[in-house]
Amino acid sequence: MPLISNGYNMMLLDFEKPIEELMEQLEKAQATHEKGKVDMTDTIEQLQGKIDQTRKNLYKNLTGWQKVQVSRHPDRPYTLDYIHGITKNFIELHGDRNMGDDKAIVGGFANIDSHPVMILGHQKGRNTKERQYRNFGMANPEGYRKALRFMKLAEKFNKPIITLIDTPGASPGLEAEERGQGEAIARNLMEMAVLKVPIICIVIGEGASGGALGIGVGDRIAMLENSWYSVISPENCSTILWRSWEFKEKAAEALKLTGNDMLKNGLIDKIIKEPVGGAHTDKEAMFKTIKLEIKKLLKELKELSPEELIDQRIAKFGSMGVYEEA
Repeated sequence: MPLISNGYNMMLLDFEKPIEELMEQLEKAQATHEKGKVDMTDTIEQLQGKIDQTRKNLYKNLTGWQKVQVSRHPDRPYTLDYIHGITKNFIELHGDRNMGDDKAIVGGFANIDSHPVMILGHQKGRNTKERQYRNFGMANPEGYRKALRFMKLAEKFNKPIITLIDTPGASPGLEAEERGQGEAIARNLMEMAVLKVPIICIVIGEGASGGALGIGVGDRIAMLENSWYSVISPENCSTILWRSWEFKEKAAEALKLTGNDMLKNGLIDKIIKEPVGGAHTDKEAMFKTIKLEIKKLLKELKELSPEELIDQRIAKFGSMGVYEEA
């Protein structure tokens, strides 16, 4: 993912180049102003206004591939950022009680204001060491079994479940297959469909294939504005169809992976707005927004009985992919 660095410690994506040029001008104006030789207040305000307007114009109509790029931004909030940003009294749980503790899945009990919940999701890393530790957010079978253990625990204590999805896919290694990757994901789909508590699933970044769906069966499915959800990444789709990664932009459009596409096709229930420029540009505002949306959905789902939750959940996913010929 091509990135541009600037003096404000903000990594810009390649399509944000017009912002980089304005930021360089702003940095020079601020340096001149701080030296006290010239009053640059008006110039600084004008440049800040131009930067805000340019960012708004760029983010008004992002392509599918550009949204994929934003979803992978290295400063974007991950699951633990959201957990610490929207909950209190978080108690992290570990292990699947069988194989081990998969660091690509994190979760535990917490409170969202007055709402006790089980919150879990994929966790990526910020640097090379963390990414290896978290396996780039790609869960192994023990990760999905760990998630299921947490969800069963939530059901036992009658607590709603919040899942945060952000993965490039399930771990594709030989060891993962030997330990039953397909079975672990399939079991989660089956078990999540009949859990007796409300389940809210939110795609906060990448939502790739069965790796995402393994914790993605819920009563309400939401996506952040600049996230994506698909059966395959654009690069891998391009490789299969055209034998090259060069057509990833074309693949991203063909996959219909954005929130707008998913909502139009009836595969999700809601798109959650992000700050202009992406969730990473104002994390506190993003935390407030997602917290408010979760509370709204919890209030809505609390009105339903366990039987109604299960019936509606099964009907929801059972109707996906059904179409009638004209």
